[in-house]
Amino acid sequence: MRYADTGLRGIQYPVSYEEKVMDFSIEIDPKTRQKYMAVHSKGKALLNNPFTNKGPAFTASERDDLELYGLLPSSISTMEEQLLRNYENFKAQPTDLEKYNFLAELHDRNETLFFRLLDEYMEEMTPIVYTPTVGEACQKFSHIYRRTRGIYINYNQKDDIEKALGNFYFKDPSIIVVTDGERILGLGDQGADGMGIPIGKLCLYTLGAGISPYSTLPIMLDVGTDNEERRKDPLYLGLRQKRVRGAEYQAFIDRFVEAVCKVFPNVLLQWEDFLKENAINQLNRFKDRVCSFNDDIQGTAGVVLAFIDRILHTIGRPLRESRILLAGAGAAAYGNSGLIVSALQDEGLSLKEARKRIWMVDSKGLVTKARPGLEEFKSCYARDLDEIASYVCKDRSNISLEEALVNAKPNILIGTTATPGRFSEKIVKLMAELNERPVILPLSNPTSKSECIPEDAIRWSEGRAIVATGSPFNPVVYNGRSYEIGQCNNFFIFPGVGLGVTAGNIRRVTDGMFLAAAKALSNKTIADDSGGCAARFEVRRIREYSHAIACAVIQCAVSEGHADPDILENLEETVKNAMWVPDYLPVRYAGKS
Repeated sequence: MRYADTGLRGIQYPVSYEEKVMDFSIEIDPKTRQKYMAVHSKGKALLNNPFTNKGPAFTASERDDLELYGLLPSSISTMEEQLLRNYENFKAQPTDLEKYNFLAELHDRNETLFFRLLDEYMEEMTPIVYTPTVGEACQKFSHIYRRTRGIYINYNQKDDIEKALGNFYFKDPSIIVVTDGERILGLGDQGADGMGIPIGKLCLYTLGAGISPYSTLPIMLDVGTDNEERRKDPLYLGLRQKRVRGAEYQAFIDRFVEAVCKVFPNVLLQWEDFLKENAINQLNRFKDRVCSFNDDIQGTAGVVLAFIDRILHTIGRPLRESRILLAGAGAAAYGNSGLIVSALQDEGLSLKEARKRIWMVDSKGLVTKARPGLEEFKSCYARDLDEIASYVCKDRSNISLEEALVNAKPNILIGTTATPGRFSEKIVKLMAELNERPVILPLSNPTSKSECIPEDAIRWSEGRAIVATGSPFNPVVYNGRSYEIGQCNNFFIFPGVGLGVTAGNIRRVTDGMFLAAAKALSNKTIADDSGGCAARFEVRRIREYSHAIACAVIQCAVSEGHADPDILENLEETVKNAMWVPDYLPVRYAGKS
C-alpha cells in the first residue's frame, strides 16, 4: 500500500533534513482511538523538524513531557491564532515573489501550519505557490534559495543514483515529481532552477487531494542547461555546462528510472516540464514499465476536455459536431489531441473520423501531409492534399493561423504556443464571425505567455466568446455584464489522479483513466450562461473534485485490470480516509528509536 493516507497503520516516517532529526510515527491510542504523533526525540529537535514542529501551539503538558523548557514564548497559541499571525505577515509582503519566499520559509519550519494556511486562503495563495508566481521564482531560484528540499541528481552522479535516492528521509514515498528543467512553463530552459516546479506541484498534491506531505518527493535531474544567462550567473546552483543530449541523455534517464524502480518500487512517477520530444518519448518508453504519467501531456488534456465537455453541454452542442483548432504543437497539444480523439471515439466516431475533427497549427503553419519529415503524432492530424487544394490561402506550403481559421471554421480554438498576442484582435474577431459562441482557450503559462488577455477576447468578440486560461484571471466586465473566466489549470486534475493511484494501489496509469478523470471533473463543474457561460472550476472545491476524480480513476483501473477489485468495496470512504488533513496532533514521547 502506498502511504498517501493519514498514517492509520502506524507507519514509521524517518525524517532527515540539513541536520539529523528524529523518527516519528502516527499512532492510535488503544483506549480513546484518537490519533497522536509518537516522537523519539525531545527539545529543540522537535522545533527544527517541520513535520513535528507546532511552534507556540505545543500544550503545557507537551512542553513539560518533551522538554521544551524556555524554547517557546509563554502564551500557548491556537491554530487559529497562528493562522492570523502568519496571514498578517503574508499580507505585509510587498511583492508576489516575497510572498512566495515567506510561504517557502513557513513550509520549511512548520509543514502542518503551512498547508492549513494555504487551505484557509486557497484562492489567494495558490497563484503564489504555483502559477503564475512560481515562474518568477524559478527564474530567480538560485538567488532566493534558502534550504534544500527534495533530491538533486546531476549527470556526473549517474553511477550513484540509488545512493542519492536513498538519502530521502522516507523509505517508500507515494509520489515523485521529476523534471530536468528544460521547458519550465512557457519560460524555456531554467536548468536546476526549475526545481521550483516539482516543489510547487507537490504542494498542490497535498493541498488539493490530501496526499501526505511526509511522502512526496521532488527531484531535479541536472544535465546542464543551454540557458547562457544561467551558466554565467555566479550564484547559479546547477551544472555550468551545456545540456547533455542524445544517447547519453537517454542512458541517464534509463538509469534514473531503473534506480527508482529498485529503491521505490511502489511510487507514482510524474514527469514534469520536459522538452516536448523528451516528454513524449519518456512517457511512451516507460508506460508499461513503471507507474507514471506526464501532467503537461495528460493532465492538461484532462482539464481541457472537462471544460469543453461542460461548456458544450451548456450550449447544447455535441462534442462530435465540434471542430477544434490547436495553435501550438508541443507536449500539451499532443495530449489534448489524443484525449479529445478518445472522447470522440467514446461518442461513436471512428479513429479516422475523430482525428479529422482536429486541425493543428505550429510555427510553420497548418500541419499538412505536404510537409516532409513530420513527427509521428503530427502526421495523425496532417490535412490531406486534396482537402487543402480547395483552401483559400496565399501559400499552401505555409498556411497561417488566420487562413487555417477561415478554411477549417473551428468552434474551439486552443492555444499552447507560449506566444503572447498569438490570438490577435483579427483572430478573435474571425472566431466570432464563424461562431455565435466561440470557445477560445489561451492556455499558456505563466500569464505573461498567454496567447491573449481575456478582457481583449471578450471585447473583440462583443461579449460572445467563452474564455478559459491556464492561470487565474479576474472576471471581465463588458457592457455592464460580468464574465467569469474559466481556468483550465492542471491543478483541477492531477491531484485527484495521484490520489486515485495511491489510494487504489493502481499499478499503471492509462489514457482511459484521464478520460474518466475528465468526465468526473465535468460532472462536478458549474456552467452558468448568466456569467458568460464559463465552466467554473472553483479552487475552493478542489478536494471535492479530487475525491470524485480519484474514485473514477480507481473504477477505471479496476475495469482495465490495473487495480484489485477489492478496492471497490466502500470506495468513497476508502478514498476519503486516504486524504491527509492539516491538523495538529497531540505529540507524545515514545522513547529513543
